[in-house]
Amino acid sequence: MSRTSLLQHLASPSLCFTLLPCMAYPALAQAEQKTSLVLPETQVSGVSSAPQTSLDTPLPAGSRLNLTALETPASTSSLGNDAISNRNNLTVQDAVTRSPGITSIATPGNGNTALSARGFTGHSSVMTLFDGARLYTGAGSQTFPVDPWMVERIDVIRGPASVLYGEGATGAVINVIAKKPFDGEIHNRLRLGYGSHDRQQLGLDSGGSLTDTLSYRLTLNQQQSNGWVDQGQSRSLALSAALRWQATDDLGFTLAHERGESEPASYFGTPLIAGQYRDSLRAKNYNLRNAVQRYNDEWTRLNTDWTLSDNLSASNQLYYIKSRRHWRNAEAYNWVSSREQLLRGDYLEIKHDQEQIGDRQSFTFNHSLFGLDSRTVVGLEYNRIRFGVANNSPYKDIGSDYIDPWNPAPGYFQSRSPFSPQTDSSTRTFALFAENRLQLSERWSLVTGIRRDQNHIDRSDLRAGTRTDRSLTGGNWRAGLVFAVTDQLSLYGQYSTSEDGVSNLISLNPSQLQMDLTEAKQTEFGLKQQFWSGRGEWTLAAYHIVKKKLLTTDPVTRLAQQVGQQSADGLETSLELALDHGWQVSANASVVRAEYDDFDEVVSGKAVSRAGNRPTNVPRRTANLWLNKALAPSLEAGMGLRYVDARYANTANSVDVPGYTVLDANLGWQALPDVRLGLQVNNLLDRRYAAAQQNSGQQWLMGEPRSLFVTTDYSF
Repeated sequence: MSRTSLLQHLASPSLCFTLLPCMAYPALAQAEQKTSLVLPETQVSGVSSAPQTSLDTPLPAGSRLNLTALETPASTSSLGNDAISNRNNLTVQDAVTRSPGITSIATPGNGNTALSARGFTGHSSVMTLFDGARLYTGAGSQTFPVDPWMVERIDVIRGPASVLYGEGATGAVINVIAKKPFDGEIHNRLRLGYGSHDRQQLGLDSGGSLTDTLSYRLTLNQQQSNGWVDQGQSRSLALSAALRWQATDDLGFTLAHERGESEPASYFGTPLIAGQYRDSLRAKNYNLRNAVQRYNDEWTRLNTDWTLSDNLSASNQLYYIKSRRHWRNAEAYNWVSSREQLLRGDYLEIKHDQEQIGDRQSFTFNHSLFGLDSRTVVGLEYNRIRFGVANNSPYKDIGSDYIDPWNPAPGYFQSRSPFSPQTDSSTRTFALFAENRLQLSERWSLVTGIRRDQNHIDRSDLRAGTRTDRSLTGGNWRAGLVFAVTDQLSLYGQYSTSEDGVSNLISLNPSQLQMDLTEAKQTEFGLKQQFWSGRGEWTLAAYHIVKKKLLTTDPVTRLAQQVGQQSADGLETSLELALDHGWQVSANASVVRAEYDDFDEVVSGKAVSRAGNRPTNVPRRTANLWLNKALAPSLEAGMGLRYVDARYANTANSVDVPGYTVLDANLGWQALPDVRLGLQVNNLLDRRYAAAQQNSGQQWLMGEPRSLFVTTDYSF
């Protein structure tokens, strides 16, 4: 699709209809004093929650300069605890995908956490942080954070952000912020939940002051379910504990520890029969009787915040991360028409063992530069990561395992390849970074940043007895200009860069270690506005991203080389609106044209060009809508739509996965001052839809059927 045709598409009636409310409401804006988004009054009890986020809420994910969204020259959004907990989000990823342009591509192989943003997919391009700390993803999988019970807020910055967080941040960065200690009387909230498929929940949220200088926060959440597919049992345990000591008015320490243990359902999708979905197979599970998915994660952090003077402050985060993962499954189910059976294969057993220790130190200065008000952050960051892999490669199955699609025999794991340690790698990263905001005039401000990364990877092949190592250096920068038209309206433009590994940095194989980091550049323009006396907000962003140095195949030598290129152009818009009579509207939409500009891959021994094709798992259009209505002072109802367009399952664009629209609803009743009852209905219309795909589109990971979940919250 040409740029001209893209612009024609963006101007189509359907998209204009989507954007019309956003374009109309700013006309209601008035030149008034700066104010936050005003929401309908609701009765609040129990543990103190984070305030409602808005465009004038500081957004750490977008900058370390403590800028609000209105002051940040980038597309950002934030989901507060109320929005996360009141919109039927079973996981952190469910919550994230309700923000503009973010979609889930979760499969068991990536830890059920991978995302797609602005045409770029997977953990190597869409980074997830936890409280600002980064787990370096190995072999494409990350398994924490997942549980939204421990989450206070989720901040999102879309587009390249390597200038802030290093390589691996081309599509977006998701910062999941845990619930924090707070001052005041101790409050507790206990949740009991039960619903469809024998889903059970027991949650505790407790916090408050222990002394004048000591406060705490403790969350605990245990869930289990029998699942909606055969052999679909799952369980999880999530713990978050934090202790804050305010030593003086200017010096504070926070020690936090999180632990996640989960055994998700061993479900690898519903196979297609002769390329067609069969609803009669929807609840079948084709995995093994002794299949395993087991994840254990631990995060420990010590944060120090020190105000040295009115113009100088320091912040330090020391962290230790440990992750253990174990898979044992049969992952591929292919239809064999001659036998009218499925051939079950890919008997894979894999263990990941990862440890990471890191420290980030930064200083913030308020000063004068060329006679202008200026704020500067300088800092450094160090990480050391050990990543070990054990598996049964080269994954040679024992014999042929044909199964009846309608009556599958579970079977047991079987492989000719013994399970043993394969690789062990040690990665050291060091970075220097700086950001600056210069107030050029009353209305104009310039935000700049620069970062320099040094990565050294030392990899040992334990079976071959060989060793390889490589140093990879990266440098990124951004410059953005913000024009505050009024206190409630800002326009911005920015240019930013990013870098990704050709795969996940800490698990590059010997051939990938010889490659450079990929490079991406983005140009973005947008506007953000509060209007209608702070009762409404809307944003609009347009961007162009080009990513170079993709691994592609030389048509002559058929060897890998870094000459590939991928680009993406798109629009994103969002609207938050508080209306009379207790109505609240949250809506967003995005459209993206993503394609390979230069990309060849080997097919049947020949190099085939994929130029002009759309990357896998990238929908053209996405949209979200959530409506809330206060029916009475103690009663409220909500309803939301999620729309994801069709996606391709392979680079040839020969297999697609249909789009879907899913309707969710909930009801909340404050039955007593300390008792709240809730009802959640997911997939209200019981739509059959593919939430993700596996095995190049030959298996669809189906979304959960209509389900009900009843909760009781007791505050004391």
